[in-house]
Amino acid sequence: MTERTGLVAFWKNFDRKLYVRAAELADDLGYDSFWIPEAWGYEIFSLLTEMALKTKRIKLGTGIVNVFSRTPGLIAMSAATVDDISEGRLILGIGTSGAKVIEGFHGRPFAKPLTQTRDVIKVVRTLLAGGKLHEAGAENADYRPFQLAIEPKRRKIPIYVAALKQKAIESIGELADGWIPTFWPYAETKRGLEWIATGAAKAGRDPKEITVAPFTTALPMGGGAGEMMAKDIVSFYVGGMGDYYAELLTGFGYGDDVKRITELYADKATRSQAAAAVPDKLIEALTVSGDPEHCIEELKRRREFGIDLPILNLPTNMPWEMIEMFIRGMAPRS
Repeated sequence: MTERTGLVAFWKNFDRKLYVRAAELADDLGYDSFWIPEAWGYEIFSLLTEMALKTKRIKLGTGIVNVFSRTPGLIAMSAATVDDISEGRLILGIGTSGAKVIEGFHGRPFAKPLTQTRDVIKVVRTLLAGGKLHEAGAENADYRPFQLAIEPKRRKIPIYVAALKQKAIESIGELADGWIPTFWPYAETKRGLEWIATGAAKAGRDPKEITVAPFTTALPMGGGAGEMMAKDIVSFYVGGMGDYYAELLTGFGYGDDVKRITELYADKATRSQAAAAVPDKLIEALTVSGDPEHCIEELKRRREFGIDLPILNLPTNMPWEMIEMFIRGMAPRS
């Protein structure tokens, strides 16, 4: 049985032509899916349309599109359109993003994020299924009886949700098809699975139907280079990406380490020391790093903890030769 593995590009300094080439190679090598994030650079559905026209089999994921900057109806329209163009290969990955981006860039209030996420799922499901919008059960708007005025390629598109908190993860079990955790310690996957099972029970669903698809930092480099790069990445996310990951990792028992990293990162005079403060145990919990063969075997081992579809972060700011080497080296094995 072939292992399912995905790839995700980084949104910053996004090289459009290079990543189309990467998607084509991933398609040829049997990767399950290719994902594109969205922040304040390229628009995500347009990028996926281009990739859809250049690939044949690989699934294409929004990794992720936020649930605030577009209306639920527009997200449904966009998803249906790209799914049609790709001949049924879209995975709709959604998440809340954060208040700084939603309010500071998009100019929209960051209000009731969990309810907004649920509304997007309900609206997309209803419209694709041919239902009337006012029957979706959405809570944040008083919808009229609109229907989607096209025949969708598929009546149900897989919806994956990026979430870190218990209620949001329980909601995935109730409504969604996949969970995208980020910087979640792999050995603690069981806790998330328990929350998914709780939500699934509410809806009479089988929790095994929910795909666990974590964004995974893999650094297949020997001589300690992978570990050093991993520490840089972890220090950036813990110290510089708001409170999400600091709170998450503190809850998993890494509070003292998180506090030290955050303090060093907050002061520009000591920021360069933050990476060195990341302990090896945190690197092991959050990343796969080391020589290429070790990374391949370690990734295989971690699937045993309940990971169905690791989505590997592609190297950033690297020439094509390095991207190609990574994609070929980490390709799924039969």
